[in-house]
Amino acid sequence: MKSIYTSLLAFVGLAAAVSKYDEYILAPKSRTIHPVAVYQDKINGTVIGASSLAGDSPGSAVFQGVSAVTYDFGVNIGGLVSLTIGNKTDTNQSIAVTYSESSQWISGVACDATQDSGMDEALWFYPQGPGVVSVDRQHERGGFRYLSLVHNTTGEIEVTEVTVDFTPSPTTEDLRNYTGFFHSDDELLNRIWYAGAYTIQMCAIDPTHGDALIHSEETNSSVPSDSTRPWSWYYNTTIANSSVVLVDGAKRDRLIWPGDMHVITPSMFVSISDDAAITNSIDNLFSLQNASGKLPYAGYPFKQDTYSATYHLYNLIGVSDYYKFTDDLEYVQKKWNAWKRGLNFSLGFIDETGLMNVTSPDDWLRFGQGGHNIEANAILYFTINEGLTLAAALNDSSIKSSWEKYATNIKESANNLLWNATAGLYRDNETTTLMPQDGNSWAVLANLTNNATQASAISNSLRSRWGPYGAPAVEADDAVSPFIGAFELEAHFRANNATAALELMRLEWGFMLDDPRMTNSTFIEGYAFDGATHYAPYTNDPRISHAHGWSTGPTAFLSQYIAGIQLVTAGGKTWKIAPKLGGLATAHAGFSTSVGVFEAYTNATSDGGVSIDFSTPVGSRGGIAVPYPSCGGILRMHEVEGRCKDVVLDIQTSANQTGDIEVEGLVGGDWQLRFKCAAAS
Repeated sequence: MKSIYTSLLAFVGLAAAVSKYDEYILAPKSRTIHPVAVYQDKINGTVIGASSLAGDSPGSAVFQGVSAVTYDFGVNIGGLVSLTIGNKTDTNQSIAVTYSESSQWISGVACDATQDSGMDEALWFYPQGPGVVSVDRQHERGGFRYLSLVHNTTGEIEVTEVTVDFTPSPTTEDLRNYTGFFHSDDELLNRIWYAGAYTIQMCAIDPTHGDALIHSEETNSSVPSDSTRPWSWYYNTTIANSSVVLVDGAKRDRLIWPGDMHVITPSMFVSISDDAAITNSIDNLFSLQNASGKLPYAGYPFKQDTYSATYHLYNLIGVSDYYKFTDDLEYVQKKWNAWKRGLNFSLGFIDETGLMNVTSPDDWLRFGQGGHNIEANAILYFTINEGLTLAAALNDSSIKSSWEKYATNIKESANNLLWNATAGLYRDNETTTLMPQDGNSWAVLANLTNNATQASAISNSLRSRWGPYGAPAVEADDAVSPFIGAFELEAHFRANNATAALELMRLEWGFMLDDPRMTNSTFIEGYAFDGATHYAPYTNDPRISHAHGWSTGPTAFLSQYIAGIQLVTAGGKTWKIAPKLGGLATAHAGFSTSVGVFEAYTNATSDGGVSIDFSTPVGSRGGIAVPYPSCGGILRMHEVEGRCKDVVLDIQTSANQTGDIEVEGLVGGDWQLRFKCAAAS
């Protein structure tokens, strides 16, 4: 191991650092993709030369009689399938394709589902002779790892090539040209970070090819969930007037959902960064705001008469999330009047208790939403404070005192009415004993708690519930929700419990990444507490999305909390480098904002030493927070180059000190921090 007094990081530029970890990127090198293998070498009937189609070179697979073969692309992909039909083809032949994200729903009859019941119909080709046949654009598939070719007549048909035109992230020229990176000494965490980034890429779509939802009013739980009555499906609805938007799922619903955006946006900015995809999505949602100030539950074509107290607020949070990474105050200014109407709409539901009284059950498909709900009130408290930050940036003092009073009352009332000190958790509302994952997680990350002891109690209580496959959402029949799980992750970080946060990442996101029923490349929407690929809010298991943007929280948190690159003010004009390794030995991350490039490398040695090399934009200012080492010694810090390069900060530490060593007033530039135990000197 290198001495911790040796520079461990050469600041050679973000692009070079991204390239260093290129092996983890799952996005394709070309938009033309070929299958990589015949799935488990299984062939039904007679297909001569099936394996010759796996690879980039043409081959010859001859289907004789009733026969089928399933191809594996190795990772979840999306796009338009084309088959090249060869000369060894009899007249009057046909061939079909079926899709599946999960190996569980591979079928020679139907595709996995985009509907509430049943499965989706196969797509049939009737070639008139040799040549290329392609899926029409309205039947591109947003997410699939497995593609089955099915022949069901007598005679022979030859296929010489199978290709997919990859359609996600339509405005990105180089799909592997990431604007951020992450690496640690834990390979699973590295893979989780990049799988999150790829999941977001899969959920960036051409908005003229949204899901038509043509059977949304017809299918229901009374229709058998089998493959004997497949439904038609179409991706031909224009869901926004722009070039790219971010949707909840690659396969379905392919709609803009504000709740999903709150998870996607930070993870996108630290990895692949696409301002237009974010602003296009926000713009579309705000275009649906009505005169009362109410914002949509989801984008078009979802029915617009639905109101969700929480998703209404996520619309507002979307603007502040975007501002945090871009410092685009002009964009905020254009939304500000609509933003204030939206928040005032929510404030109108606050009653004499000081809490918002939720009158709608609609949320993230949890059960029992309503009343003085802790989740909704924690999100409202958070949103008010976000609004106060935006108002200060815009020099709008007109709402300051009233919004501050609302926030103070919410915090006081929630703690007086809903806190259960014995359980170390908040109740869902005054009328129940349910203590939800969503509301308790949000209470910590919104700072609704009164003190660090209370936040720690919530972290420990949530941790005690875990099973072998993750953290249960007890408010959704013990489903494991990576959406709410993301908020629990952040709650553990905010409660200074990085070890628990990493443990949950490995448990829950590691399961999603490595289980053979998953895509092993993108993250699923949700599953059962016992590990079954059943998501409690749905009756139709093939419908579950295996590339879902709301499941990508770890990508942001590994960069922000483990590597510790935190933007204190918009764009990172002020920042804090505060790595919390949680038992890791190394963490290296970087990303860029409108202000410049941020990069940090932390290395902890087994004897208690630590080194941090970090780079922040010239002209910015910030500080550093480092947990006190377990041993005593001198922490030495200096700027590598720049106007502070001759300034050396020495801090004497003693053994077993608690809390963080904090240094403020640093200027942007390249810095080195070194600590070596006195006994090891």
